[in-house]
Amino acid sequence: MEAKPEWLTVLPPSGVADEGENYQRLKGLFKELKLHTVCEEAHCPNVAECWGGGTATLMLMGDVCSRACRFCMVTPGRPAGSPPDPFEPENVALTLSKMGLSYVVLTSVDRDDLPDGGAGHFARTISATKEMNPDIRVEVLIPDFQNDLDSIRTVVDARPDVIAHNIETTLFLSGKVRDPRAGYWQSLSVLRNVKKLDSSMLTKSSIMLGLGEKEEEVRLAMMHLRDAGVDFLTVGQYLRPSARHLPVQEYVTPETFDHYKQVGEEEFGFRYVASGPLVRSSYRAGELFIASLLAQKHND
Repeated sequence: MEAKPEWLTVLPPSGVADEGENYQRLKGLFKELKLHTVCEEAHCPNVAECWGGGTATLMLMGDVCSRACRFCMVTPGRPAGSPPDPFEPENVALTLSKMGLSYVVLTSVDRDDLPDGGAGHFARTISATKEMNPDIRVEVLIPDFQNDLDSIRTVVDARPDVIAHNIETTLFLSGKVRDPRAGYWQSLSVLRNVKKLDSSMLTKSSIMLGLGEKEEEVRLAMMHLRDAGVDFLTVGQYLRPSARHLPVQEYVTPETFDHYKQVGEEEFGFRYVASGPLVRSSYRAGELFIASLLAQKHND
């Protein structure tokens, strides 16, 4: 594969003094409180922009995932025997009250070893965060919980502002890219079940490009996501985390990402599509749009 193109270059957080200071402050605070962030665990290229601008993604229930997807940098292993920290929900809520964030994404490793997949832990963290930080917007990026309806209901009933679950790639690449316990149709069913449980709940999903997908496959994925009632979509470039992960097949151009944004919003009717080489599932521009939409909904 050729070298990374110039549009994938990320500048350090030094252009705006306040954002650079906020980034450094949050970095120190996360380290001090031993909190795991996807921003760091997954080597996200937007960590400076998001932390500098008041958004962050916290990872619950440890940093060892019970699954081993071939695109993901989070450490795979056997978390069994390490129950979630019972104090984590309150500690996360207390920490967020010190951070001055306007939008937080709560996600987790997969915990197939737990009877509910960690749904109860998610719910307790959502509730504690909302109680201690009534003005913060809470998005949860959930695992599939093996599509257990009771587990999905537990999270829905906790009333986050947005529930996200990623299909990650297209139908024909899913088996190659994701852990065998995950699945394209299973993920779509999770998103569909969220809407069945609460039709007013905002939902979100994400697709990576550059793994060998064709445009018709991306369009099919968009159609399936809209059929499941998904409101928001992020589309970004897959970047190989290490030599043991899947190689990049293509560096997709910014113009192609702009095309997919137009297709998603104008042809398929997503409320918002964040599409670009450096876009990730948790992406500040998309979160700002969602926050403004939620504020408008509250005022109405």
